[in-house]
Amino acid sequence: MGTNRVVSGMRPTGKLHLGHFHGVLANWKELQQQYECFFFAADWHSLTTEYANTEIIRSSTEEMLLDWLAYGIDPQKSTIFVQSRVPQHAELNLILSMITPLSWLERNPTYKEQLDNLDTKDLSTFGFLGYPVLMASDIIVYKAGKVPVGHDQLPHLEITREIARRFNFLYREVFPEPAALLTETPKVLGTDGRKMSKSYNNAIYLSESDEETKKKIMSMVTDVQRPRRSDPGEPDRCVAFTLHRLYTPESERSEIVASCRGAQIGCVDCKKILARHVIETLAPFREKRGELAEKPRLVEEILDEGSRKATHEAAKTMQDVRSAIKL
Repeated sequence: MGTNRVVSGMRPTGKLHLGHFHGVLANWKELQQQYECFFFAADWHSLTTEYANTEIIRSSTEEMLLDWLAYGIDPQKSTIFVQSRVPQHAELNLILSMITPLSWLERNPTYKEQLDNLDTKDLSTFGFLGYPVLMASDIIVYKAGKVPVGHDQLPHLEITREIARRFNFLYREVFPEPAALLTETPKVLGTDGRKMSKSYNNAIYLSESDEETKKKIMSMVTDVQRPRRSDPGEPDRCVAFTLHRLYTPESERSEIVASCRGAQIGCVDCKKILARHVIETLAPFREKRGELAEKPRLVEEILDEGSRKATHEAAKTMQDVRSAIKL
């Protein structure tokens, strides 16, 4: 059942940045060459934290899908759709919520972590507590065999596996237990040295202009232990140099390391080189994105077709589910 099928989604809660570029999108582009992929904009999931700010969800969904398509997520190879256009996600979520023990949700580490960290929002809601059930529905409604996750996301997937297992035990075997497709993604640091995130206001966005990108890179933290231009620097302590590892060719990068340690190059010049390489690397993506933005009907047609295909597959699963629970 669906052993070659992969399902993955992304919450539209803002613009995508370099962290998404090197993490999620690079992985998805590779996966679509090997698997039957279902990639979706998880707009219902966005409601768990943005229920009081819903206007951001639609605009973020549109912007995010432009990024996907410009990067090379191919509608000829992958099913690309919006979660809320496939009502079977919600139907299965309701059914699974009837059999999911409350203790499974309360012990979810992300639930506790976000309650502590997102203290500006009231997350003491039924939907936020139960979001792992909706996540399980997203995955098993397509009888997916694999889900791309990082090591920190394994506990989430384990809840999905437990819910599928419990359904199969209570009724009959309908769902495979999806396996983790572990992915190693580079940790992309933001301009202040923390993990790149829109909530930290330290992100370089894919859709911003070249000028904005350069301005942000020139403001990046460098080696804080190098107060003067004449002091030797250490790239391993430099936040900006983490991006050099992703964008600057190795031969040039080696020269920068030697020049920095020998105080032959200053941080300003170093960041100018970095900005050039980042902008050059993003240029084909940004050009393609601009072309797609001028064709809103094309993007809508891709979503219509993807949502139709997703609904067809999800409806088949729900027939099995209703039969199993004798409704």
